[in-house]
Amino acid sequence: MKYWITTVALALVLSGCSQKAAFEELSDGSCSDEQAQLVQGHISAQIDAIANEEWESAYSFASPSFRSSVELDQFVFIIGTQYGMLIENQGYLFSECTIANKEISQKVGVKGEGELTNLTYTLSVNESTLGVESALVGSAETQLNT
Repeated sequence: MKYWITTVALALVLSGCSQKAAFEELSDGSCSDEQAQLVQGHISAQIDAIANEEWESAYSFASPSFRSSVELDQFVFIIGTQYGMLIENQGYLFSECTIANKEISQKVGVKGEGELTNLTYTLSVNESTLGVESALVGSAETQLNT
């Protein structure tokens, strides 16, 4: 048990250091492979928490500025009324990750029943920690090969 706790603690410390180094300098353009991997992991964790209706966990992936203006109950309401595809998703995939003006933009396709809904996530970095600022819904497209 002691070994397991030590291993988990070490992994958390190392991932925190990796994230800090990856986001120390945000240059406009495409995300580096390391940045894209961390961004996608952050968004995946939030989407998975939403799908499992683990609201406090999902809310924790939002940025501090988002959480300061939107309470947990408001977050749950917004997800339920505008982002139902995240609750009922049948998978998701990532495409373009870019940085502009110190904000990260990640394109995500959320699979549903015969449809793919496009979202554009915007993330900020606060003290080298990622936080979701927003997710804009694009159009739903018919997906022939799901």
